[in-house]
Amino acid sequence: MQEIESDYSKDIILRIPKISKVHILLFVLTVFSTLLAGALMQGANVISNPISIFKGIPFSLTLLLILGTHEFGHYYYAQKHNVEASLPYFIPAPPFIFLIGTFGAFIQIKSAIKNREALLQIGAAGPIAGFVVAVPSLIFGLNISEVYEKNDMQNALLLGDSILMKFLIWLTHPNLLETQDLMLHPVAFAGWIGLLVTMLNLLPIGQLDGGHIAYAMFGKKQQWIARTSLIALIPLSFISLNWLVWGLLILFLMRSAQHPPIEDFDIPLSKQNSRIGYICFIIFILCFIPAPIKF
Repeated sequence: MQEIESDYSKDIILRIPKISKVHILLFVLTVFSTLLAGALMQGANVISNPISIFKGIPFSLTLLLILGTHEFGHYYYAQKHNVEASLPYFIPAPPFIFLIGTFGAFIQIKSAIKNREALLQIGAAGPIAGFVVAVPSLIFGLNISEVYEKNDMQNALLLGDSILMKFLIWLTHPNLLETQDLMLHPVAFAGWIGLLVTMLNLLPIGQLDGGHIAYAMFGKKQQWIARTSLIALIPLSFISLNWLVWGLLILFLMRSAQHPPIEDFDIPLSKQNSRIGYICFIIFILCFIPAPIKF
C-alpha cells in the first residue's frame, strides 16, 4: 500500500518526443477541416469569400481543445507510468462527408503497460480530462445559443439529449417552452460532440478507454462485459442506426471485443483507483445518448 501511495508523490517529468512532420501535417489539415466545418455551420460561403472560413474559429478551437485535452490526458499518465507513447495524431475529415471535419485523435502506445493501476489511470485520464473541458464549453455555448420555435426549425439536424445535456439546458434556459428548442451555437455543438466522444470512448469494449478501465477493474470478466455491451448495440440500432455503424466500426478496427492481458495483473487496485473507475462509469451514464443524431 505504501508503494502505491508513494507513486502519487513522485515528480513527473514529461519526456516530449520529437514532433514528426506527420503530426504537424495532420494537425494543420485538421485545423483547416474543422475551421471549414465551423464556417459552413455559420452559413459562410468560403468559395466566394475565402476569408469567411475564420467564422469557424469558435467551433474549431473548442472541438480541438476538447480532443487535444483528452489525448494529452492519456499522454500525461503514460509518461507518469513510464509507458512510451506518441504525441496525439489528429485525423482530418472532409466536412462535406463528415459534418464536424474530423474523425478525432489518438495516441499510439509503444510499450507494454505493466500493471492494473497504470492501465486504469492511462485509460481514465483521457475521458475525464476531455469531460472537464467539454462541460464548461457546453455551458458557455448554450448560454449564447438561440431559442427557436420548433415549427420554424425545418431541415435542421436534430441532436439527441443525454441526462447531462437535459440538465444543462434546463440550467441555462429554465423558461424554455415545450414548443421551443435551441439552435446550438457552434461552441455548444462542439461541447455536445465532446460529451458524445467521451461516452463512446467509455464503452467497455476492446481497447477503447472503457475497455482499459473495465479490464483493470474486473480482469477476465471484461470480455463478458464487452460482449454484453456489443449485443446491447443491436436493440439500440433500432432506436438509432448510429449504433449499428459504430458497432461495426469497432469490430472492424479492433477485431476483438476483449482486452489483451497485461503483466502483473495480480497486483490489486487501490481504493482510490477503483473510485476513478466508478467515476468514469457515472460519466458514461451522464453522457449516454440513446439516439445521438435523428434524421
